[in-house]
Amino acid sequence: MNILFIGAHFDDIELGCGGTVIKHIKNGDNVYMYILTDSEYSNYDNKLIRSKEIALIEGQNAASILGIKKGNLIHEGLKTKTLTPSFELIEKINKILDKLNIDTVYTHWVNDIHQDHSSVGQATLTASRHIPRVLMYRSNWYITNIPFKDNFYVDISPYIKTKINAIKAHENEYKKFGDNWIDFVNCQNKCNGIKINVRYAEVFEIVKYLAL
Repeated sequence: MNILFIGAHFDDIELGCGGTVIKHIKNGDNVYMYILTDSEYSNYDNKLIRSKEIALIEGQNAASILGIKKGNLIHEGLKTKTLTPSFELIEKINKILDKLNIDTVYTHWVNDIHQDHSSVGQATLTASRHIPRVLMYRSNWYITNIPFKDNFYVDISPYIKTKINAIKAHENEYKKFGDNWIDFVNCQNKCNGIKINVRYAEVFEIVKYLAL
């Protein structure tokens, strides 16, 4: 199988579905990560929080920890906080889907309150209209007024430590958020696991899923 994980920023995939990335690789699937932005961002007074150079280096390190092959991390380099579900974004995703002959896509939840996340999710749904399996994930802790429909679970118990190490590889963000960042992911994945009687799990909302 050819699997594509799509993230707006470096660290999104690791947070939302890093364990599932590892599991697909262990199962022998061809796994790709596609990052849309350069992941550089500043706060409201233009103080730089993460540079694109640091984001790229840390993103490459994290992908390597997950087991992504060299060349399978694809970086579009668009400007952070500017994404919209435009024709241009849809066509960029279309191109990757066709080029890699993708049959399963993991992307951002369309109702995420981060504008880049929701834009990527919406654009992916249009671009993936002919893809037989499309699932959405969450990669942050922000509360929304629309519930996430957690209806597809993946047991990541053997991979939780590797997932956490991949998240920690984003040293700039880890320094910013501290251990609460890691604790939240651990607690979230543990709670998801309890629901399906395993130690740790990641959860997704199915858009469509053709059974194998």
